[in-house]
Formats: sequence, structure tokens, C-alpha cells
Amino acid sequence: MRIRPLIALSAVAVTGLLLAGCTGGPDEPDATGTSTSAPGADCVLDAPSGADSDAIGVSGDAPEFTVTVPEGLAFDDIQRTVVSEGSGRELATGDFVSGAYTVVDATSGDVLVASSTLSADDSGFVPMVLDPNSYSIFVAALECLPLGSTVAMTIPGSAFGEGGTPIVVVASSTEELGTRADGAQQQPADGMPTVELADDGAPTITLLGGEPPADVELTDLKLGDGPVVESGDTVFVQYTGVKWSDGSVFDSSWDRGYPSAFATTGVVEGFQQALEGQTVGSQVLVVIPPAFGYGEGEINDSDLTGETLVFVVDILGVERAATE
Repeated sequence: MRIRPLIALSAVAVTGLLLAGCTGGPDEPDATGTSTSAPGADCVLDAPSGADSDAIGVSGDAPEFTVTVPEGLAFDDIQRTVVSEGSGRELATGDFVSGAYTVVDATSGDVLVASSTLSADDSGFVPMVLDPNSYSIFVAALECLPLGSTVAMTIPGSAFGEGGTPIVVVASSTEELGTRADGAQQQPADGMPTVELADDGAPTITLLGGEPPADVELTDLKLGDGPVVESGDTVFVQYTGVKWSDGSVFDSSWDRGYPSAFATTGVVEGFQQALEGQTVGSQVLVVIPPAFGYGEGEINDSDLTGETLVFVVDILGVERAATE
């Protein structure tokens, strides 16, 4: 089983349970088709411990876990037991950390996902964003616990629809990660839009006018020294996108308050070109014509079809694509 389909399935299935107690629902989808909601300090689920989660055996240290699932567990609801409590600050929705996780099929005991096999460096750890809309499984596991904690969480098969298989998630957070590119400053290519950064790193893009290019154009604003992004990897980014036609911002992770994550093969071609081959820590400015974005057609206020798009992308982390 591939890592990303499993995590995506878990996120979609569990999100309904996680958000059921929230006072407000998610906002409208963004330009990538992903629902958005603002980060907050309140616990979304704060799942309690129970007989199931207490019974899960966890040995080894992050990023390598050995997980034992006893027979006869009920798996009636989501439960979370703290295996070891960290000493850092309490994590909340929107936090961006490094960590490790192992997901086990509770029926067979087979490991479905071990994040240590997906690390892009020798550490064995991977980036994790506590995004309730796309990675709710991490929110459920790590929210409202101190950084450095390790938990065992049980999720019933009913969370995945009729006939679903219960799973066990063991997850650990290790350290906070930066939310802006930290690479060496570069001289941008001539003729590209200009970029100014706020104190927190959020970019403001100013267009120079004239006719947009016919092909994708990109330039490095910062050059990082981290792992290289490969095709199919999941990248963790901050970004702002504006329309060439009027300079208006149509999408921004900075406005949402936390990084986004997606596979390089799950975005439009021009955005994919801006990511693959880049290094973590880099900041990229890219201009994407309609043919490499959302296609040709009539421009209107609610559709990116026919628009040339300009993005500034901070590449913050990467998780390797899994093999079969």
C-alpha cells in the first residue's frame, strides 16, 4: 500500500469525526481544491485514552517503532494513549513539526506505513503539519500534547466506511520546523515580477506589466541546501499566488496561517516544474501561463481558467514517495 493514499484516506475519513465538535465548518476550497480553515489553540478532538489504546504495545524509539496489537480489542471509537510525554510546548492545529509515525492494520498486524522509510535524509524523521483538512490523522494524534510526546491511537474501521478495517497509529513529534525558506539569497532573473517579504516571511508580489510569457518561467530567490525534491514526493510549502491580469491574490497559505502539503504530481504542470529538482530551504518565483496551469478560456472572477499565475513558493520540507 502506498503511503499517500493511506494518509489521504485516513484524513478524509477522520476529518468528519474531528470537525464534528467544532463551532465553525471549513471554508471554501482554495485554488488547489483543498478546504481551508484557520489554525487555533483549542483542541479539535483531544481523544481520550481507553481500553483499546491502553492495550497497544509500543517499543523502540522514534523514528523506529515496533507496534503490537492484542486480539479482541473493541475498536468502538477513537482512543489515544500517551506512551511518553514530551517537555516542549503544547501543540495545536496548524503547527509544523518533524516527527515519525507507524500505521498498522489492527486486524492483520501488518505495518501499512512506516514514515522512517520515507525520510528524505539520514534522520529517519519526516515533516508533519497539523492540518485538520488534509492531515487530520496527525491532528488527532498530536494535538494538545507537549512537543516530544509519543502516542498510540486506535481508530475504528467505521471511520473508513462500511467494511473498513480498524487501524493503530503510533506517532511522535520531535521538533518545530521553520515556516519560511532559509536558503541563501539569490539574484532573481531579469524581467521577473518583484517580491518583498514581510517580517514573518510572507511575500508581496508586484507585477511589471506587459504581455505574459508563453512558457513557464522561474527563478530562485533563495537557494536551500536541503534534500532535493523528486517527482511524486510530498512537499511542505508556504506559497502566495497572484493573477497576472490584475495582480490580485487568489490563494495563499500565509493567509491560512500554516504550511500546505501535497504531492508534486498532484498540482498543475507549471507548479510541478517549480517544485521538482529544487532543494528544501529554497524560495522559488514562478510564472505559469494558462497552458501549464488551469487551461485556456474566458477569464472570470471565480475561475483561474485563462489566467497566467504568479507564485512565490517557500519549500520547507519533503517526504519521499513510497514504492509498492
